[in-house]
Amino acid sequence: MKKNSAFWLVAIVGLIVDQLSKYLVVQSFTEVGNTLPLWQGVFHFTYVINTGAAFSVFRGGVGWLRWLSLAVSIGLMILAWRGPKLPLLEQLGYGCILAGALGNGIDRFIFGYVVDFLDVRLIQFPVFNLADVFINVGIVLLLIASFKPTTPTQKSKR
Repeated sequence: MKKNSAFWLVAIVGLIVDQLSKYLVVQSFTEVGNTLPLWQGVFHFTYVINTGAAFSVFRGGVGWLRWLSLAVSIGLMILAWRGPKLPLLEQLGYGCILAGALGNGIDRFIFGYVVDFLDVRLIQFPVFNLADVFINVGIVLLLIASFKPTTPTQKSKR
């Protein structure tokens, strides 16, 4: 695990933070739909369950989504374990995506739904969770990494 250690660290810490946040929401709210305004009309914690993917697309598609989460997670772990040493930005990006895929995948396998709670009401955004945040941050990091020029020595180190 020394190779791509930032990947593993980000993935493990992200997964723990995601699962802990969802556990606290489930323990703190008595019913699905309950909300706690942190900034009235702007940002709330709202306990919802989602049987679909991001933004509730594919609602009720938890069956195949759990397998997709598992496949993505396994693929990323194989990349980090068996693949080349990745540049730091790519390790961070892939680690974030793994944390999110595992976090939501665990929910889908155990509960049959994903717990969402971050509710940005100012722009009427769908309720989401930290796993979703990690996935999006990971994608942004990978996009940034893809625009970073590589030198011939960086390519040969891979």
